[in-house]
Amino acid sequence: MKVAITIWNDRISPVFDTAGRILVVEIEGGEERSRQEHLLEEIYPPWRVRRLKNLGVEVLICGAVSNPVAALIDSAGIRLVPWVSGDAEEVLGAFRTKALDGPRYLMPGCRGRGMRFRRGRGGRAIPYAGDGRRGASDLSGGGGGFKKGPGSFPGKGMRGGNR
Repeated sequence: MKVAITIWNDRISPVFDTAGRILVVEIEGGEERSRQEHLLEEIYPPWRVRRLKNLGVEVLICGAVSNPVAALIDSAGIRLVPWVSGDAEEVLGAFRTKALDGPRYLMPGCRGRGMRFRRGRGGRAIPYAGDGRRGASDLSGGGGGFKKGPGSFPGKGMRGGNR
């Protein structure tokens, strides 16, 4: 299995959407087989996700990630493990030993909610609060994501029309 970790100064990068580097580690039977560091120069989110797919990434461990980008990652079939912080090597070790779920590796501000993603119907990632309840946002439909209607696109102004 290939696991990608967003990195910044040997720590988990705070936001996947703007991360500049990833560490891709191949793990077989709980043991590390290989590792490579890659620049993540793509700015456009679909290209970033396509880059992960081209590298063979099956799991992405990262800090924060926006809902639209999380949906792209999920639709590409990549398992998302967001809201993680800490030293990249420690996080990798915790993932390999299945100890990443504890509060030690949650980003600050996520400690009370315990936000993690689980697989929902159709394989979609759905935020939940460790006890199985859905979290504040729901990627499985309705709410969040891209806005629709007047004023929601650049250059349209508050009224949605030309002035």
